[in-house]
Amino acid sequence: MTLRHMKIFVSVFRHSSMSRAAEELHLAQPSVSLAIKELETYYGVRLFERIGRRISPTELGKEFYGYALHIVSLFEEMEKKIKNWDTIGTVRIGTSITIGTHILPSLIKQYNSLFPGVTVEATVSNSAEIESRILDNTIDIGLIETQPYSPELCHIPFMQDELAAIVPPESPLASEPYVTLEMLASEPFLMREKGSAGRDILDRLFAALGINIRPVWKSSSTQAIVKGVSEGLGVAVLPYLLIENDVKTGAVANVPFREPLRRDLNIIYHKNKYLTPSMHEFIMLCKKALRP
Repeated sequence: MTLRHMKIFVSVFRHSSMSRAAEELHLAQPSVSLAIKELETYYGVRLFERIGRRISPTELGKEFYGYALHIVSLFEEMEKKIKNWDTIGTVRIGTSITIGTHILPSLIKQYNSLFPGVTVEATVSNSAEIESRILDNTIDIGLIETQPYSPELCHIPFMQDELAAIVPPESPLASEPYVTLEMLASEPFLMREKGSAGRDILDRLFAALGINIRPVWKSSSTQAIVKGVSEGLGVAVLPYLLIENDVKTGAVANVPFREPLRRDLNIIYHKNKYLTPSMHEFIMLCKKALRP
């Protein structure tokens, strides 16, 4: 078996498609199909189930993916490090929106001052997208606002933040000493899109209370939600870091929860990922610089 077989397998697994893997790798589709067949013949196992035009990995295929991903990522890291020895390499960081907006810039500034030879490539998206890109090995390290769902990912808590309730300044709730989720549930609710960490946490909390929330407004833009609340369209629960300035300017009112809603922010990476020294240094910087 060759590295070429492993690269083809990883691509087919990621795309669940021979044709899309062929496009990504600039190969003819029969070459991709043949490589998968050679792998299955060599090991005497079935790695993919073929139903009609769709393929999906078998349980053994999922297990094999962990080894193949490790082999491919280790080789890619060797290639980058040897070819770019003078610059040491690249660290690909992905963060959720809250962390990317308020925490990542200062982290990268500190990291660049300590390791000027390392290039940092950053991606900011919702937590579900960051998890997906860690699994696809298109980013190396993620910083997200919840624990990862996939058992393939390792997580390390590195700091805490707090979810805050915001209401229109003229709302009767603005004069309350505190609010609860039950109190907020009776109001029109503005929420982030599914896949964001804040939305997932709220969905779980409301489900535990037996409350079904149908948001009147869903958006991937925190500022759109804040603006909606300031215009009196409803209430929202967002990370305090994202609404702090709007509270200070009086655009919205922050009413404390009777019991604070705190959560861990987590560093995540694939359990089979080869972490280079520069990646380890970034993880250590997060743990030191942002320790509560």
